[in-house]
Amino acid sequence: MDAQTAVAARCAAPEIEKCADDVESSDAASEEEGRAPAPPWRDQVTVRGLVAALLIGFVYTVIIMKLALTTGIIPTLNVSAALLAFLALRGWTRGLGRLGLGGGAAARPFTRQENTVVQTCAVACYTMGFGGGFGSSLLALNRKTYELAGVTTPGNTPGSYKEPGIGWMTGFLLAISFVGLLNLLPLRKALVIDYKLTYPSGTATAVLINGFHTSKGEKNAKKQVRGFLRCFAFSLLWSFFQWFYTGGEGCGFLQFPTFGLKAWKQTLTYVGAGMICSHLVNLSTLFGAILSWGILWPLISKQKGNWYPANIPESSMTSLFGYKSFLCIALIMGDGLYHFIKVTAITIKNLHERSNHKKIKTAGNEDTIAIDDIQRNEAFNRDHIPNWLAYTGYALLSIIAIVIIPIMFRQVKWYYVIVAYVLAPVLGFSNAYGTGLTDMNMSYNYGKIALFIFAAWGGKDNGVIAGLVGCEIVKQLVQVSADLMHDFKTAHLTLTSPRSMFVGQVIGTAMGCIISPLTFMLFYKAFDIGNPDGYWKAPYALIFRNMAILGVEGFSALPKHCLELSAGFFTFAVLINITKDLMPRRYRKYVPLPMAMAVPFLVGANFAIDMCVGSLIVFAWYKINSKKATLLVPAVASGFICGDGIWMFPSSLLSLAKVKPPICMKFTPGS
Repeated sequence: MDAQTAVAARCAAPEIEKCADDVESSDAASEEEGRAPAPPWRDQVTVRGLVAALLIGFVYTVIIMKLALTTGIIPTLNVSAALLAFLALRGWTRGLGRLGLGGGAAARPFTRQENTVVQTCAVACYTMGFGGGFGSSLLALNRKTYELAGVTTPGNTPGSYKEPGIGWMTGFLLAISFVGLLNLLPLRKALVIDYKLTYPSGTATAVLINGFHTSKGEKNAKKQVRGFLRCFAFSLLWSFFQWFYTGGEGCGFLQFPTFGLKAWKQTLTYVGAGMICSHLVNLSTLFGAILSWGILWPLISKQKGNWYPANIPESSMTSLFGYKSFLCIALIMGDGLYHFIKVTAITIKNLHERSNHKKIKTAGNEDTIAIDDIQRNEAFNRDHIPNWLAYTGYALLSIIAIVIIPIMFRQVKWYYVIVAYVLAPVLGFSNAYGTGLTDMNMSYNYGKIALFIFAAWGGKDNGVIAGLVGCEIVKQLVQVSADLMHDFKTAHLTLTSPRSMFVGQVIGTAMGCIISPLTFMLFYKAFDIGNPDGYWKAPYALIFRNMAILGVEGFSALPKHCLELSAGFFTFAVLINITKDLMPRRYRKYVPLPMAMAVPFLVGANFAIDMCVGSLIVFAWYKINSKKATLLVPAVASGFICGDGIWMFPSSLLSLAKVKPPICMKFTPGS
């Protein structure tokens, strides 16, 4: 799920482990006993379900876009998407029943299979909000990021930018996103049934949906819905209230002094994200904020005039901003490379053991699979998807991409696209297998490797754009295929037809390819996206462009002594991961995550406070009433995120209409 998705993958780790344990015990108790048989696959894909998926996908696309364009940390929202799907369709069926419209297809029973398809379709839609590169590789192509990287910087070729546009962005996503759905389609049975890969996030989602469709689960869902709606309303009203006081430059809660520092306004989006993410992620961001803004930047600033010129803008890459950017990249690359090698090694080892027919230790108890797994395997194999469809579709879509992408970007040669599409099945299988074992989607690491390769291949004239576009192509091909296998695991555990899941994925992907560019352009026109001194920093756009420049120029692009510092932080990220893996499990929770530490290096220290406030709320809630906290924390956190995030939509419309807040409130020192 970019650096932000790597952090997001770790946000829900405790819940994933718990759900994995739940599915083991439920298997032993024959969870499927007494349940209604699954309806035909065509009845699992409904018009009402697709309408609900469209609405949920749009809401979460707005939220995801806000997060991607501010800090880049994206929490896992699959749980709340499943909850909203349950709420929408359960309300639909009951509402029609009370109105006496209980007959016909519109009021058919709401099944867990339909719930699964809606959740999958909605997630496929909003995943385009961050997976499409709007906060990273695609945004790195625009003029502002080109200028921030330094128009005189070697490798940042004059004119090497492309302004965002709805037309080319939509066409680009349509050209590269659907191929990933066909990439591993013939291998779905091997990955889900034969290899028995756990796909922890997919398992967690399945356990949640199965639980909703029981008498006890429905009662708990009502409590979760009430908690979600209350926090959603409070968060939305609080955001609206704050907007009223921002009627001028430096107005509102923006400048409220917290702990003696000038910090951003408390946003319930990041409080909610902090509630979903683990304590380790939140404390890692705080540690990174203290290390960078409390220690490193003041020390490097003292070398102004020595290490870097004193008479250049602060946003120049040859000033302090260059150190912020490249040290952040060093942490991200060190952490990413370590996990890439680790997951690859695990995948190779596991495949080697299987090829030699060795007994593999798995998370489940293989003596208790019996009836439930037989039923699930039969349901999964019943609705066959022909392999010729995957092969033919892959070939046709590849040809379209090979023709269209070089027309969109003259710097990207047709043979670059061929190389990406030839490697996609191999890379996609490796990533999907590793995700099934570890729940870490490494698509962005594959994308970063492609970025350096294509940037170096393109040379000084074409390298930056070729690297950024190549990164997005490879990343999208690899990510979508792993996401589909993850959803097939959910389908397997909920007796949902693979055909209906595939159709849901295709429709959701199509929705996302249209909704995400529209939403992005609304934000892009309404707000100052990419301003390093503003709220909408979009930090990963500059990070990705600098990585492309590094791929073209090598280490000559770094400011004075930046190479030594970057090498130190790269080594630090690798060593801290090695140390963590070698330590006993009970001590690992005290070792910070380099990827989470890197975010405040560029974004600033302020959002880390909000994230830690969320952690503090969760910690206190579990101490007071752990059972209630387990049930309600995801719903409450999602309510905070959705309320504050969805306010961005009317706020952007007001900004485009030139409607300004009526009041300006400022905080000044008493002296």
